[in-house]
Amino acid sequence: MAGHDVSTMKISSKVWKNGEFIDWDDAKIHVMSHVVNYGSSVFEGIRCYETSKGSAVFRLTEHMQRLVNSAKIYRMNSAFSRDQFCDAAVELIRMSGLEHCYLRPLIVRGLDDEKPSFGVNPFPAPIDSYIATWQWGKYLGEEALENGIDVCVSSWTRITTNSMPAMAKAGANYMNSQLIKMEAILGGFSEGIALDDRGFVSEGSGENIFLVNGGKLVTPPLGASVLPGITRDSVIQIAKELGIEIIETNIQRAALYLADEVFFTGTAAEITPIRAVDRITVGAGKRGPVTKLLQEEFFKIIDATRPAPFGAEWLTFVNASDEKKVAVA
Repeated sequence: MAGHDVSTMKISSKVWKNGEFIDWDDAKIHVMSHVVNYGSSVFEGIRCYETSKGSAVFRLTEHMQRLVNSAKIYRMNSAFSRDQFCDAAVELIRMSGLEHCYLRPLIVRGLDDEKPSFGVNPFPAPIDSYIATWQWGKYLGEEALENGIDVCVSSWTRITTNSMPAMAKAGANYMNSQLIKMEAILGGFSEGIALDDRGFVSEGSGENIFLVNGGKLVTPPLGASVLPGITRDSVIQIAKELGIEIIETNIQRAALYLADEVFFTGTAAEITPIRAVDRITVGAGKRGPVTKLLQEEFFKIIDATRPAPFGAEWLTFVNASDEKKVAVA
């Protein structure tokens, strides 16, 4: 179980690097690169779905904006704009021939071959930008979306916002996530939930979290060391359109045990129900009605069979002709 990972089916033979497409096998960095030694990277995880109207990337612009924002926080001035990253991602998918895939854009601090620098100071290190793509299955398992998963509250506290900014999706932040994930797996759980430094619920190792109480959605505020998740925002927008009340507030650990429903959200996890926390059954011990409703509406949107809430455009079609189909649907 400790060695389990999401099944990988196909990998694109090309990787986008600094404005050019290179072979997968050539997408390498030096062992003494700043990112290898000091974790200086920011990244994104983005899904491209095989919809009823063609391949489409979910909330591409928002993801790439968050990538650019993360780089700004860490003073990593990439030579490429948000829109250039978006265009490169779509072109990479076209070249890959993959109808559905997972995208991984990265901005990293590398190594200057002519003037190498090996210290903590990041400024001498060159900035490199990459995008890779591959097919990836369901992050927490195919059956998890319906049956739910068993999770634990981690003994590891989430990083504090004034030590490593949670608003940045930075590679180094995920060392904290790895501790949470490993502890959960070795304890026989699918995932762990971290508390913030005050003892309030924060998020999973790579997911945001929601509770359902009396038909209302409750989720931790961004101030609880929470990454501003794209799927988190999507669920909030869908819930608003459905007339479901959303409350962003500090959540005590014990509230997880007493909630009617609990679920994770994330690009990889999508909307995954939680059936038990610390081996205490949540609600009826299965996916609840509010979680099911939100899943159904979410999957309709990513299948292009219903529009996004409030006239938003959440799908970027890989082929322009497919986008026109949706415009007239």
